[in-house]
Amino acid sequence: MGSKKYSSYAQIDRELEILKIEKEISYQKIVLGYHRTKEGLAPHHLLNNFLGSFKTAFSGSFGAILNIAVPFALNWIINRKRGR
Repeated sequence: MGSKKYSSYAQIDRELEILKIEKEISYQKIVLGYHRTKEGLAPHHLLNNFLGSFKTAFSGSFGAILNIAVPFALNWIINRKRGR
């Protein structure tokens, strides 16, 4: 990257402001990626993703029952472990 030549302080200030905004955007992308990864690794998401492959294999009423029963079972297990 070659050096830029500026003719005024206003151009330098504008370039610094652009770089500051680009830095903030990059930081927010990292934070968003972290939160998505953290959310994706949550136990209920992992189980839903794992069971998702089985849900496609089971069609009809059994698949619908799985879609309803699995979240209730997960909540019951989680609340039972917490002592609620």
